[in-house]
Order: sequence, then C-alpha cells, then structure tokens
Amino acid sequence: CLPWQVLYKKNVFFSVGSSVKINGTPIMPFCMSPELQVDFHTGTNEDSDIAFSLRVYFGKELVMNSRKNGSWEEEVRSTDKPFRDGQPFELDISVLSDQYQRYYMLVQVYFNPMYYSSSLGTFKKEFYSLPLP
Repeated sequence: CLPWQVLYKKNVFFSVGSSVKINGTPIMPFCMSPELQVDFHTGTNEDSDIAFSLRVYFGKELVMNSRKNGSWEEEVRSTDKPFRDGQPFELDISVLSDQYQRYYMLVQVYFNPMYYSSSLGTFKKEFYSLPLP
C-alpha cells in the first residue's frame, strides 16, 4: 500500500450525537514516521469543504483543522502522544454541540483498547457546521 492511497472511502451523513470508531495498530515503527489522516468532507467530491480533518503523526502530534471555501482554518495541534509504538489503539470521533449551537468534534484516543478502558487523550476542535441529511 502506498502512503498516499485512500484505503477507505464512504458517503455517510453525521448528525449531533453520532460517532465514528477507528481501531488499528501502526504497522510501521514510529521511527519511520507513520501517519493517519481522517477527513470528513461536506460533499461527495475531493474539492468539497472539510468539516473536520484529523492527522495523526504517530509518536509526534495530532493536528485538527477544517477547510471552508477552499481555505484552511486555524489548526489545533496537540503534542500529547496518546499512541504507543506497535500497540493497538481506538479513535472515537464524536459530533457534539454545546448550548450555543457551536459544533465541535471530540476525539478520544484509547491505548490497547482490549485491555484498558481509560482514555489516554481527549482533544476538541470547533467547526462551522455539518450538512444534515
């Protein structure tokens, strides 16, 4: 598999309260700088806005952002390292809103989810909106 290949692509609709879980294990050691990127587009083409983008630079940082009208918003970076080299993880990405109807994505990272249930990291990024079905 080439590093720039999209391994999984699916058209789905998200609403407040929905979530996506991603389970995996990095197959390359962190010294080789493996990455994971998850993008939630607002449309079906590659040029559509991205309500939420999560990039994981294993062993380094997490970067969250949104792209609106072709321009990237301000990045939210976390240098917390919630992943362990060669260990299974679970990403839980939830769509939430607060009392002011601001939307945000909550990202929780669990280390070795088969054996532990506590969160190793919780990260939050506001975004402008998600289209509803």
